[in-house]
Amino acid sequence: MNINSYIDHTLLSASATERDIIDHCNQAKKHKFYAVCVNSCYVPLAKQLLKDTKIKICTVVGFPLGASSTEAKVFEAKQAINDGAHEIDMVMNIGVFKSKNYVEVFKDIKDVKTAIGKTPLKVIIEISELSKNGIVKASEICLDAKVDFVKTSTGFTKSGATLTAVKIIRKTVRDKCKIKASGGISDYETARKYTDIGVERIGTSKGVAISNGEFSRANY
Repeated sequence: MNINSYIDHTLLSASATERDIIDHCNQAKKHKFYAVCVNSCYVPLAKQLLKDTKIKICTVVGFPLGASSTEAKVFEAKQAINDGAHEIDMVMNIGVFKSKNYVEVFKDIKDVKTAIGKTPLKVIIEISELSKNGIVKASEICLDAKVDFVKTSTGFTKSGATLTAVKIIRKTVRDKCKIKASGGISDYETARKYTDIGVERIGTSKGVAISNGEFSRANY
């Protein structure tokens, strides 16, 4: 299998420069990754750099806390699409979820999905902050909101993706929704373990190392 076709090559560091984004997009072209994932301010630059390729541009909304207003998330998502983004990764409002205000969580997600229409929406449920039952409930809300992917993690909390959490998500969503595993996936063998259990996308800043069959200890 070609692991590169699963990878969202990710650079979301607050200190990422234009030069970093140029290098990042060049890496994506060299290794033929599925997508690049960058902060929304760099979507226009990524569009320019990748205009003659099939590589998708993904960006994040309400990142990394998920605590911005629904209206802000909707605006951010629509603006990113206008700027050239092909996919949106939004962060679920984790605090509201943990308050058990599930209707508000659903509305937050649904309003973004409605606003962006057929553009793929991945919802980050931040598994490190949830119990097993919380992962199930968050995944169910995502299903109800008709999102395209449930995504495990931002990569900005104490831990990222786990095989156990992905199995819980898969059992919950079955074939009604795709899964993106992200956070802490640093080598080819680990990435393969996720694709082997049905993950359709890998979010990682270590795409080059994975592609080369190496292990990376680098952080964002």
